Amino acid sequence: MNTALLQSAANQARGLAMDAVHKCNSGHLGLPLGAADMGAVLFGESLVCNPADPKWLNRDRFILSAGHGSMFLYSWLHLAGYDLPMDQVASFRALHSITPGHPEFHETPGVESTTGPLGQGIGNAVGYALSSKMAAAKYNSTSHTIIDHHVFVLAGDGCLQEGVSRESVAFAAHNGLDNLILLFDSNDVTLDNMAKVTQSEDTQAIFTALGWDTVTIDGHDLQAVYDAIETAKNANNGKPKMIICKTLIGKGIPEVAGTAKGHGEGGAKFVDAAKKGLGIPEDTHFYVSPEVTAYFAGLKTKRIAAYDAWSVKFNTWAAANPALAAELAAARTGGLTAEAILQAIPEYPLEGKSATRNCGGEILNHVAKAVPNIVTGSADLFGSTKNYLKDGGDLSRNNFSGRNIWFGIREHAMGAICNGIAYDGLFLPSGATFLVFADYCRPSIRLAALSKLPVTYIFTHDSVGVGEDGPTHQPVETVSGLRVIPNLDVIRPADVEETAAAFAAAFSRADGPTLLALSRQDLPILGFASATARREGTLKGGYVLVRETAPLTAIVIATGSEVQWAVEGAKGQPGVRVVSLPCFERFERQTAAYREEVLPAACTKRIAIEAGVSDLWWKYVGTAGQIIGIDRFGISAPGNTVFKELGITAEAVAKALA
Repeated sequence: MNTALLQSAANQARGLAMDAVHKCNSGHLGLPLGAADMGAVLFGESLVCNPADPKWLNRDRFILSAGHGSMFLYSWLHLAGYDLPMDQVASFRALHSITPGHPEFHETPGVESTTGPLGQGIGNAVGYALSSKMAAAKYNSTSHTIIDHHVFVLAGDGCLQEGVSRESVAFAAHNGLDNLILLFDSNDVTLDNMAKVTQSEDTQAIFTALGWDTVTIDGHDLQAVYDAIETAKNANNGKPKMIICKTLIGKGIPEVAGTAKGHGEGGAKFVDAAKKGLGIPEDTHFYVSPEVTAYFAGLKTKRIAAYDAWSVKFNTWAAANPALAAELAAARTGGLTAEAILQAIPEYPLEGKSATRNCGGEILNHVAKAVPNIVTGSADLFGSTKNYLKDGGDLSRNNFSGRNIWFGIREHAMGAICNGIAYDGLFLPSGATFLVFADYCRPSIRLAALSKLPVTYIFTHDSVGVGEDGPTHQPVETVSGLRVIPNLDVIRPADVEETAAAFAAAFSRADGPTLLALSRQDLPILGFASATARREGTLKGGYVLVRETAPLTAIVIATGSEVQWAVEGAKGQPGVRVVSLPCFERFERQTAAYREEVLPAACTKRIAIEAGVSDLWWKYVGTAGQIIGIDRFGISAPGNTVFKELGITAEAVAKALA
C-alpha cells in the first residue's frame, strides 16, 4: 500500500469536501474530513470494484449509512474513476446535479442506497449482506464461485443510536452474516453536542455480546485501517465485523475539529487556511494532484483487469449452468408481467368465503413457483400473516437457500433489510406483519417508495374487523396514512380474485413498492362477476363491479371488506353502480378516459364506504357526495359487532342512497 500517496489523496478528498460545502454554503464537513483516511484505504486499496461497471455482480458494496456526509462518498467516487465528473462534484446540492444533499439510489453511479435518515443504511447493508449469502447459496457451484464479495457500511454514533440499527445488527449476528463489515466512525460527537451528553454505553461490548467480531483502531492510521479490513475480510467465522475507528470530526480545520461545530458547515469559513495546512496549493479549488489522478487511473486499470478475469470465470459457470444463468439474468433485468404471473394462479370457485390473508398465502405459494427469486419474511407472525412458502425452506445461518426469513419482532429492521435486498436486485423481497404496525416500519417504506424499490408488504388484519383485539390493533387511519406516500401502491382487495391480481401486481412492479392490506375475517367471493373482470379491474386499480341496469343515478365506491356491503346496500336499485377501488394509485395511473368510464363526472351522487378515516375519499365522491367511514379509534368487541356499532353496514349504504 502506497501510504504516502493515499495520505495525499485523503487530504485532497478533504479539500474537495471543503470546496463543495463552502461553494453551496450548506452540507456537512465533519464526516468527510474525519473519515477521509478510511476512504483512502477503502477506495484506494481494499474495495473490490469496477468503476467502469458500478453494478458488477461481484463487487464489494459500500453503503454510507451516515448519509449527511455525502461529500465523503462523492469525493471518493470521483477519485476512484466512477462516472462522476468534477463539475458534478462542484455542483454539490445544486438543482439537477447528481450530487444531491444526501446520496440517492439511481442518481449517482456507485451509490448503493438512499441514505440520510440515520440507521437506515445499516439495515440496508444487512439486507445487502443477506442477499449476497442467498445468492452465493443459489448460484455458486462446487467448481465455480462467482459470488464472494463483502458489504461495507460506514456509520456514526447517530446511526447506532437509532433503533432500526440495533434491530438490524442483532439480526445480522444471529444469522451469521460474516460478509458484513461495519466501519464505526467513532468521533465522540453528535450534531448538537458531544456524544457523552446522550450516551454512555460501551459500544464494543454491546456488539461483542450480540455476536460480532469487534476491534478498535486509530481511524487516521492508514495501515491500521487496512490491516483491520483485511483481517475482517478473511475471517469467515460466522460473525459480522465491526471496526471501531477512533477519529477526529472535522479533521483539518483546527477551529472546529473535535467539536459539535465540526459536524455541519460551521468550519466552511476557515477552509482557505485549512486547505493550505493540508498541502493543497493556494488559490485552487476542487484540486486533485497529477500524482493522485495517475494513481487512481492505474488502480482502475487493475480493477478492470480483475473484473475481466472474473468475467471469464462467470462465462464458464454460465456455460456449465445454463438454467441458473438464465434465472440470474431474468432476476437482474426484470421479472414476469402481472398477466404472466396470473397465469400461474388458478381461478377460484364462484361461491364461498375466505379471509384475504388466507387466500393470499395460497396465492403467494403459486406466485413463488412462477417467480423463483421471491423471498418472504414475517415479523414473528407467519402463523397470522400466512405468507409462509411451504416448499421454500427456512433461511438461517446454516441454510441461506431458505426462502422464508424469520425477522423476529423487528418490523423496522424488516423494512430496511428488505430494502437492502431490493437494492441488490437479485431477489424480490416481501415482509409481513399486522397492518397497524406499518407505523413501526414506515420510514423504511417511505425510502422504498423514494428509491423505487420493488418491495412487497403483506400486511394483514386490515381493519376494525380484527374485533376483540381492540383499538390498539384496529388500523382505522393506517391505510389512508400509507396512501399519501408518493409511489407506494396500496392495494386492499375485496375477495380472492382481487387478491390474486394484487399479488400479481406487486411482484411484477419494478418501479416501486406495493403494500397489500389483507383481512383477518372471511369475505364473500364476489362470483357474480367473472374472475377475469375482477383480476383485470384490480390491475387497473378500480373497476365497475356491478353495472347499473337503468339510467345511472348513483355510484357506491368501496374497498376491501366493505365492498360486500356496497353490493348488498345497492341491491334492488337498478340505477346504482358499484365500483370496487382496491388501489387508488393504480387507478390514478389509468387514462382519463378510463377513469371517466368508471366514475363518470356527470353522476354526482356518490357514496364511498371504507372502515377507516374519510378524508382521502372526498376526491372521489366530490362535494355532493357522502362518505361512510370511521373518524375515530375502534372498540374492543367481535368484528361484526364493531362494524355495526360504527355504522359500516349495508344498511348505512342503503340509507345514503335513499
